[in-house]
Amino acid sequence: MLKVDQLNQFYGGSHILRDVSFEAPIGKVTTLLGRNGVGKTTLLKCLMGLVPVTTGSISFDDKQITNAPSFQRVKAGIGFVPQGREIFPRLTVQENLQMGLATCPAGTPIPDRIFEMFPVLKQMLKRRGGDLSGGQQQQLAIGRALAFGPRLLILDEPTEGIQPSIIKDIERAIRTLAAEGNMAILLVEQYYDFARSLADHYLVMERGEIIKRGAGIDMERDGVCELLAI
Repeated sequence: MLKVDQLNQFYGGSHILRDVSFEAPIGKVTTLLGRNGVGKTTLLKCLMGLVPVTTGSISFDDKQITNAPSFQRVKAGIGFVPQGREIFPRLTVQENLQMGLATCPAGTPIPDRIFEMFPVLKQMLKRRGGDLSGGQQQQLAIGRALAFGPRLLILDEPTEGIQPSIIKDIERAIRTLAAEGNMAILLVEQYYDFARSLADHYLVMERGEIIKRGAGIDMERDGVCELLAI
């Protein structure tokens, strides 16, 4: 579904991403791990067209999107949950979810499946997003990204600052989406146990490079946790 080939990116004279190559197949969770400052968020911004690529290519559903603007990537079927959630605090939960339908025909309803995954959102439809707890805002951000029915869901550290009970809800939702088999999921995470529990495939990034990759079931054997503690 997603293929990244020899991606390089510079900020001024700093080489941020170095020949990054990987694939995120449909029906699987591909987990990208790494400590702060190794280039994970920059990579996601490149995937979404928020930061230009210096060299290399990005293809989605066998189509080149390397230089496509962000809105075209969303229309193609890419949903993004940014680090820090970035919901609209003065809009209601309902209005935030409707923002996720911006690429759909007018009058498209909010899918029921969002409320099945995150029942609290239905209870709080009329509340402003800024009045929700951090965990509830994260659920809202994921719901907004799912509203239009993406075929690739990118999540940037969804467990950051979230209480354990809601982490379990998010884990359950991601597992359900992957099991349905019609969506690729790219999960960027620092929380090792959460990543290991979901990963079909893993990637470890260090100083802008992918230094290790493999099957999720091999993360313990491959010493991934030790790599993150360097």
